[in-house]
Amino acid sequence: MRDFEHMDELCNNSVHVAPRVLVVDDEAHIVQVVALKLRNAGIDVTTAFDGEEALARLRATSDASAFQLVLTDLQMPGINGLELAHAMAADARFAEIPVLILTARGHLLHEGESRAASIVGVIHKPFSPRALLADVVSILEKGRHAQDRRAA
Repeated sequence: MRDFEHMDELCNNSVHVAPRVLVVDDEAHIVQVVALKLRNAGIDVTTAFDGEEALARLRATSDASAFQLVLTDLQMPGINGLELAHAMAADARFAEIPVLILTARGHLLHEGESRAASIVGVIHKPFSPRALLADVVSILEKGRHAQDRRAA
């Protein structure tokens, strides 16, 4: 596994803006572990502890492209991760933001649920923080390359 070797490629070199990820989980220790691993890799992390707080953080941003990824737990009280992904998909400002789901082993998403909500992957708990970082980096790199193609 490689750590975040290509940070310069993921950053806008003229302004050097780090990629920004919204981490959402109702378990504080999961949020802490994930946020620490991502921050140590140079990623700007915003946290929320449920889907309602995550939607509020998304809506509070003035720039629709403020987040390059939402990493959310599936099972949370109130608005769960799948409902969060669907709410994002229903709002044109957030519909293009990829969503990576964290879930307990044994819980599977149906293909239709994933496609309708920009869900790009599912990671089962317990997870390796290194493997999670590799997945996040891969998603951010794909998003950066897609953004470059649209700008060209």
